[in-house]
Amino acid sequence: MARDGPHRPHRGTGARVTPDSRSTFDSQLAFARRMDRADGLAHYRKRFVGAETDLVYFDGNSLGRPPVSAVERVERFLREDWGGRLIRGWDEAWLQLPTEIGDRIGRAVIEATAGQTIIGDSTTVLLYKLARAAVDAQLARDPARREIVIDTDNFPTDRYVLDGIARETGCRLRWIDVDTSSGVTPEQLAEAVGPETALVVVSHVAYRSAYLADAPELTRIAHDAGALILWDLCHSAGSVPVKADLWGFDLAVGCTYKYLNGGPGSPAFAYVRDDLQAVLAQPIQGWWGTTDMFAMGPEYRPVPNIRRFLSGTAPVVGMLAMEETLAMIEEAGMPALRAKSIALTEFAITLADEWLAPLGVTLASPADPEERGGHVTLHHDAMREVTARLWQRDVIPDYRDPGGLRVGLSPLSTSFEEVHRGLGLTRDVLREVLAERAGLG
Repeated sequence: MARDGPHRPHRGTGARVTPDSRSTFDSQLAFARRMDRADGLAHYRKRFVGAETDLVYFDGNSLGRPPVSAVERVERFLREDWGGRLIRGWDEAWLQLPTEIGDRIGRAVIEATAGQTIIGDSTTVLLYKLARAAVDAQLARDPARREIVIDTDNFPTDRYVLDGIARETGCRLRWIDVDTSSGVTPEQLAEAVGPETALVVVSHVAYRSAYLADAPELTRIAHDAGALILWDLCHSAGSVPVKADLWGFDLAVGCTYKYLNGGPGSPAFAYVRDDLQAVLAQPIQGWWGTTDMFAMGPEYRPVPNIRRFLSGTAPVVGMLAMEETLAMIEEAGMPALRAKSIALTEFAITLADEWLAPLGVTLASPADPEERGGHVTLHHDAMREVTARLWQRDVIPDYRDPGGLRVGLSPLSTSFEEVHRGLGLTRDVLREVLAERAGLG
């Protein structure tokens, strides 16, 4: 993308910028303010609680800020809908929320036609449901398909769930060993899959490095091998465009408390391609997935559509907050959010190059924005301590081993000046830590 700010030095050249140069600091601050003035999404920032304060929030890829309107909506729901209608609320609207909000996510966030996306349980539970259903269906079709392919740096819950499914079904895991600053490449997946592959599970955006996987190509490779593929969209939904139908996804899960701002523990979503819905038997059979849930019949008879992947009572209160962010995404459009996300991460890397690289920090995310999601990981062996000290100064990144300070930038709620302030304080704190280590503090 074209930029009118200071040029980002090429990494690996050994070029140094004087860390305490006021001219560099001031020129980058002026650039940040120009970017904020030109930002077509800047007006959304004031719609989030706390965005007007001096706190720097670099953790929107773990837990997004709450929209002001979401707070008002939940309070109103508690008083009027729940408090006023009581159980009558189920008859009016609540029963349909899992599919209505699911369709809204499908339309606005992952480009899936109606009837394929649903809001349900936690990411872990939905991942188990879809993965187990896929493996069971593949084994029924071909008992030789006993391999589940996953990479060594996938999110822990994905690895743990699949390890359990492998033991339950007598399958084995086929591991793809990936670089923690990168992710699964088409070449690696092509080498791992074959006639024994039942299921492939890949994160669209790697949680540690932000590596953006080539989703259409990896999906094609899995399908060519006769495997199903399940996409983890937790770190891409709401920050990176997803085209579930166009790319031929079989299955996908994603959380709603990161870029969709649903709140702590808000329920996850699941995508199941329409032609697979009547084929897959979900393993956690519950009354919400039956053809007539109020018949209370003696047998489980699943509905032949996306609702069969529901189990128990829908978490109604937990679904409300995300609707406010979905409205913003519908209004702004994912292409605009992606463009700002790239601009924010590019600016963060520019500042890291100028201020942190001279202190020994390296980039642990892809340098190419086309291969990077909505966050940036900066590596130094002091980052665990740096992160702890930053939290005490109202700068909130998070830490991931080995030595990674993760800077998550939500395009709706993060400003360029906020990035500038946060990385300036990161430089100051890292200097302090290094001085103390050298006995100079």
